[in-house]
Amino acid sequence: MGCVVEGQLVSDFKSQIDNARSNAGRTSRRAFLIGAASMALVGCSGSSQRWGQMQESNAFRSAYGPLPNEPYPIPAVDTKRVPRQFQRQLVHYRGAEPYGTVVVDPRNKHLYLVREDGMAVRYGVGVGRAGFEWQGDAKIGAKKPWPTWTPPSEMIDRQPELEQYRRGMAPGLQNPLGARALYLYSDGRDTLYRIHGTNEPWSIGKAVSSGCIRMFNQDIIDLYERVSVGARVVVL
Repeated sequence: MGCVVEGQLVSDFKSQIDNARSNAGRTSRRAFLIGAASMALVGCSGSSQRWGQMQESNAFRSAYGPLPNEPYPIPAVDTKRVPRQFQRQLVHYRGAEPYGTVVVDPRNKHLYLVREDGMAVRYGVGVGRAGFEWQGDAKIGAKKPWPTWTPPSEMIDRQPELEQYRRGMAPGLQNPLGARALYLYSDGRDTLYRIHGTNEPWSIGKAVSSGCIRMFNQDIIDLYERVSVGARVVVL
């Protein structure tokens, strides 16, 4: 009797072990499947983000066409004459500046708009020539579409032919500020420096200005829509 009971207990115990192993196997497989599904979702999410970034980059490549609906229709940029590094593109950004900061790298003739996903929109720019370089922090104090250009008195002194524009040059394709302008302020005062479009697209990627940051009209329009008054600007 005892042996029968003992045998039954052993049998029951073995059954419990087998059931436990079976349940553990099912649990393990279930956990594996859940984990795999989670990894797949993460992978899909990452792939989706990369796909979106790739689509955005592709869109940038076709961003230099004509803009006929502007008040002053803007012609296309001949990108065959523009080195790839000076065309708008999405790049990885490893700087310490936070989301929304505009960073100008005069040495490499690039302007970055920092995003929150470890990326930045990079644009080619023209910068100040020798003797007109500057660096420091500023803020966007004003934004103006198709601005009037008023050369500073110091510029008129250097270039007397600009006297005719002392009271301002009307907006248009011949205006040096181009289609948009971002006015840079420091400590609440206008620095007289601008980030603006240009009527000299050949100057992008060069150091030829009197200190302002030049961009293709297509690029300044894009940047203009992405930034707000008060945004920080860092010139390295």
